[in-house]
Amino acid sequence: MGDLGPPGAEREKVDIYRDTWVRFLGYANEVGEAFRALVPVGLVWATYGISTAYVTADAVDKGKKAAVAHGDKPGKTMMVGAAVVDTFIWQALASVAIPGFTINRLCAASLLLLGKTTRWPLPVRKWTTTAVGLSAIPFIITPIDRSVDFLLDSTLRKLYGTEEKHKP
Repeated sequence: MGDLGPPGAEREKVDIYRDTWVRFLGYANEVGEAFRALVPVGLVWATYGISTAYVTADAVDKGKKAAVAHGDKPGKTMMVGAAVVDTFIWQALASVAIPGFTINRLCAASLLLLGKTTRWPLPVRKWTTTAVGLSAIPFIITPIDRSVDFLLDSTLRKLYGTEEKHKP
């Protein structure tokens, strides 16, 4: 393919952790939590391993990009450290801890409620709970992302002098 854009124009590079299918690896634990009633708990924990690997890889990637962007400027180590810490904490909260807890509690509540209000067989209640958990995932993402942005902007990002919004 030919060159896109005007000559000399800098093209935005694709961020593999945010602009491609790789981003969905961060949602593995939510899917695992949705299936908790149906699969062995070890499989659920394995999905947390996948999500944590994604979070770690994204943090390392952002550190490498910060290192390149800051070259030999003074304060480079601080900026690289801030990029890694900010990305890791943001992703750990917004992609693993808070959504995993949310889906876990939602599924537990729905399974309990279905058990008290229906006479459905247990397998039907478990599959229904899984469907509830999976269907909730798209609705919890944006509020959690915004809440974590607010939390970090109000706390940690003040410590290292930046309140830049994380791009989920």
